[in-house]
Amino acid sequence: MLTLLNPSALLALLGLLVPVAIHLWNRRPGREVAVGSLRWLAAGANRRLRNLKPEQLWLLLLRTALLAVLAVGLAGPEWRQVLPGGRGQVLVSPELIGTPAFAALRPTVDSLRRRGYALRWLAAGFPKMSRAALRVDSVGPRDSARVLAAVSKSGINFQWARVQQAAGTFPEQPLYVLTPATLRSFQGLQSGLPATVTWQTLPNSASATWVQAAGFRADSLRLILGQSNETRTTFRTISIKRPQPGAVVRLAGLPAFRLEIGASGSMLRPVQEGSAGSYQPLPAIPVRSRPLRIAIYATAPFALDASYLKAGLRAAATGLPVPLALQTTATPPTPSTAPDWLFWLSDAPLPARWREAMRRGTRVWQEAPGPGVPDKARLAVTEADEVPVSIFRRSTAQPNSAVASLPLWSDGLGRPVLSHRTLGAGAFYQLATRLNPLERTGRQSFLSGAAAQAAPARLHR
Repeated sequence: MLTLLNPSALLALLGLLVPVAIHLWNRRPGREVAVGSLRWLAAGANRRLRNLKPEQLWLLLLRTALLAVLAVGLAGPEWRQVLPGGRGQVLVSPELIGTPAFAALRPTVDSLRRRGYALRWLAAGFPKMSRAALRVDSVGPRDSARVLAAVSKSGINFQWARVQQAAGTFPEQPLYVLTPATLRSFQGLQSGLPATVTWQTLPNSASATWVQAAGFRADSLRLILGQSNETRTTFRTISIKRPQPGAVVRLAGLPAFRLEIGASGSMLRPVQEGSAGSYQPLPAIPVRSRPLRIAIYATAPFALDASYLKAGLRAAATGLPVPLALQTTATPPTPSTAPDWLFWLSDAPLPARWREAMRRGTRVWQEAPGPGVPDKARLAVTEADEVPVSIFRRSTAQPNSAVASLPLWSDGLGRPVLSHRTLGAGAFYQLATRLNPLERTGRQSFLSGAAAQAAPARLHR
C-alpha cells in the first residue's frame, strides 16, 4: 500500500494552474490583415476570447509533470506492506528457548498461534520462527543461521528499544513479547510503549558461580566467590590454607585451579579436565599479594563527599581479599606514585598525565564537578529486595563522546549515573551526581546519605 508521510505537501499541486494559465494567455501574436473598414474588429475580438485553446501541448505536459513529481516527492511517498488486520505477532527472545519457564508457557503460545498470531524471534529484522524450533524447544537447523545472524551481544541488552522497533514495524497489531527477567536486558532509554504490547518476563533458572578475586593474607588464600541467578547476584568470602606453588586448588561447583607464580605475579590458572573437545578455556585469576592502595584527593568543597566515600570504602573492605591501604589528601597526587584507585573529588579537571597511569592499571573515579541541576530520579535496582536510591542532582557536564563508555549504574529512565570506560590496563569512572547528601547551600540533596556510603560497596559487587 502506498502511503504519504506528509500528505499536506500535495497542496503544491495547485501550482499546476500556473503553466496552464501561461499556455492559455501567452498566445502568439495574430497575423495582421489589412481591411478597409473597422466595423468587424469588435466581433473578431469576442470570437478570440471564446476560442481560448492551449498551444504547444507537449511543453505544457512537461511543465505540469515536473511540478506534479516535485509535489509528490515533498509528500514523502512510502510503500508499506498491508498486513492482515486481525493478525498479531508473538516475539520470543532466543535466550528463552529450552528453559523450563518457556516450556510451561507453551500452551499460551500455541493458543495465540491458532488465533492467527505469527511466531517471530525478538532480534534484528524479526525473522520468523519455524514450528520445528517451537516444537523441540531449541533453535533448530532451519532457524539457527538466521537467529545467529540477527542476534548481537549489544542488542540483547536493549530489549526495550527492540520492542519499540517492533511496535513501529507491526503498527496496529497486538504484540505478545516474551523475554528473560534479567535487568541487563533493559538498558537504554525506556519511553512509553503502545497499548497493543503485552510483555511477559520469564525467569531463567540457570545460575553461574565464579571466582571474583583472590589474594594472599598471611598463610591463607582468600577467595571471593560470586553466584548469580534470575533474582540476584551474591558474593561470599572463603579462606583456605595457602597452597604451594604448582598445587591444585579444588572448590565445590568450580573447575580446578593450579597456583602458578611467575615474574608477573601469582595466578590461579584453570586446569583442563576431561576431553579436550568439551573444554572451554577460562581466564586465569590474578592473586594479589599486597594491600589495595586507594587515594582520595578532595578539595574543601568536597570534604563531606570524602567522608562518605571513606565510610563506604571501609565498609567494602570487609569483602576484599587483601587489606585496604586508604589515604586522603588535599594535595593533588602525582602519577609517579599511582595507587590502585584514585578518587578525584574536585572541580578541577583531571590532569592529562594520569592517562598514562590508567594505561598501566590505575582506576580513576571522578565525581561530577559544579553544582549541577535539580533532578528527580531513582537509581535502577540490581536486586529484587533493594531499596531504590533517590538522585536529586545531575551534572551538566557532557561526557567525552569520542570515547565509548559503558553505563554501570542507570536511573529509572535509562540515563547513566556511573559510566565506565577501559583505558589500557586501567579504567575511568565518571559519576554524574555527588556523594554529598547536602548541597553547598545545605538545602538540596544530591544522593541519599545511605546510598553515598553504600556506593563503593556496590561498585565492588
